[in-house]
Amino acid sequence: MGIDFDGGLTCTLGVSDLDRSIDWYFDTLGFTLMYRVDEIGWCELETAVDKVSMGLSQVESVAIGGGVTPTFGTSDIEAAKADLDAKHVKQDGPIQDVPGLVRLLTFYDPDDNPLMLYQDMREAAE
Repeated sequence: MGIDFDGGLTCTLGVSDLDRSIDWYFDTLGFTLMYRVDEIGWCELETAVDKVSMGLSQVESVAIGGGVTPTFGTSDIEAAKADLDAKHVKQDGPIQDVPGLVRLLTFYDPDDNPLMLYQDMREAAE
């Protein structure tokens, strides 16, 4: 039998300032606000990935380290890095290459939550 998944996914991150984070995710990644519930310090943002949203929960202390790192695909990681550079987004070093497989770039939101971009290189290797 199993779980009847509906194809949706919400990635949730703790943030220290909901307003600042909403602005950052909009300005930096182009995510749009779906809804906001101030009474519980929560909002959900629409991403560019169908049925994948980003949930932001305002917390007193943001836990750093461990957990899941949301990783979004891009068709041009060099252009994406240039865009993040122009916006002065903190990054964890240069693009990492796994030849014939993937290119990866780790970057951080204002609360140092890690996010990643990947470019699938399998098709380019074929």
